Amino acid sequence: MKKLLAAAALSLLAVALPTVARAADTYNVDKGHSEVSFKVKHLLGKVPGRFNDFSGTIVFDPAKPETSSVEFAIKATSIDTANGDRDGHLRSADFFDVEKFPEITFKSSKVKPAGKDKYDVTGTLTLHGVSKEVTLPVSFGGVMTAKGRDGKESLKSGFETQVTLNRKDYGIVWNTVLDSGGTVLGDDVSVQIQIEATKPK
Repeated sequence: MKKLLAAAALSLLAVALPTVARAADTYNVDKGHSEVSFKVKHLLGKVPGRFNDFSGTIVFDPAKPETSSVEFAIKATSIDTANGDRDGHLRSADFFDVEKFPEITFKSSKVKPAGKDKYDVTGTLTLHGVSKEVTLPVSFGGVMTAKGRDGKESLKSGFETQVTLNRKDYGIVWNTVLDSGGTVLGDDVSVQIQIEATKPK
């Protein structure tokens, strides 16, 4: 009887342990279905742009969001404003200085619920060699199972954030003063990131 009880206890433990020890889902950013874009004031309008090369990993547990984390990296040289001369200037030492600072990175330190499917993600943003703590308001779009063209299934998740950064806080200060007063460029940059991330099933 004792052996039978011990065997039963071990069986229950074996079933329970995977549930207790289950890790949060780890997703990789799907670059082909994601976007990193920005807008900055130029004279009386706003110039849009984007970064075409980026990667990231999201560890997410909606039941325990405090255990979640994000790491994201952008290749600064991939900046694209649909104007070759302007993009060359943006890559130069006047702006991103991509040879010296090839990556823009974000690494989270804290994730806090901020409403239904909303989270405040705090972490370190490193841009142009300057690191500052920022909090990103992130909206969670949900999770679904999808089948790719190869017939394989994977988990898909969606996230979105929008934040305004002052470029001067990161040492990007180039500007031109207009004869009529004011400057060519604004200091505030509106950044939008839309992410579709994938976990192989």
